Amino acid sequence: MSENIKLEIRSLLKKHNAVLLAHNYMRDEVQEIADITGDSLALSIEASKTDADVIVFCGVHFMAESAAILSPEKKVLLPRLDAGCPMADMVTAAELELLKAKHPGVPVVTYVNSSAEVKAHSDICCTSANALKVAQSLKENELIFVPDRNLGRWIENAVPDKKFIFWEGFCPTHERMTVESVMQKKSEQPDALFVCHPESAPEVSALADYVCSTSGMYDYCRNSPASKFIIGTEAGILYKLRLENPGKEFFLASSALFCPNMKLTSLEDILLSLETLAPVVTVPEDIRLKAKAALDKMLAIPRD
Repeated sequence: MSENIKLEIRSLLKKHNAVLLAHNYMRDEVQEIADITGDSLALSIEASKTDADVIVFCGVHFMAESAAILSPEKKVLLPRLDAGCPMADMVTAAELELLKAKHPGVPVVTYVNSSAEVKAHSDICCTSANALKVAQSLKENELIFVPDRNLGRWIENAVPDKKFIFWEGFCPTHERMTVESVMQKKSEQPDALFVCHPESAPEVSALADYVCSTSGMYDYCRNSPASKFIIGTEAGILYKLRLENPGKEFFLASSALFCPNMKLTSLEDILLSLETLAPVVTVPEDIRLKAKAALDKMLAIPRD
């Protein structure tokens, strides 16, 4: 049955000149049929480079918004419109403006895991992979960081000369990973390296051999001579890690590392979305231009 659905999906993608994107946390079978897999913003950037007329984004709402921001001429579909991000929902543009009013002149660094409207009220965006570089690029010694307090504190530790004003947002999935669960897994796999996402609580990140984004985890595990890894991020990443590294073993740091929103999208949802060319995610042009300016400022920072 699923094989027939996959064939129908591929046929409709071709018919509509569509590109299928899947975030690293999606279900295995969704990642398997995607044209491009990766981190949220990287997917939107890659999709903008294609000649596709339609982007089918298997992820959550803010990710589809980012695709619409970078590809206004393309139709962006989000197969499950109810796939949201609790962390992104923890801050609104109105709330951010109130915080900015208390700290006039302090630049706002906004994690891409946020709504388009919040991005539009920010000075510059960042990803988990480039957040440190973004902070270092700003001349100001005081920064407002929105919305993830854990990513913000991880950066703060690396740039002690800057003062951070944090929004108290967090990723519930990463927050559920505790020191106790990590230590239990370490005792079970004493030869394994522990790699975790900077959205993890500071006390968990302190236990890690390496802290990085999901794309960084792929690179680290691929290049490391180690053969065993304890992975501290959403379980969906295990699909590609195991696919790329058949001779290595990967263990989830906690059984709680499952994001219900990331697991909503099914093959059936993708098929229905392509059959109906809905639901469509759009961003009002005034918000899109302001949000794009914050993203462009980030993208203008030279890479190593």
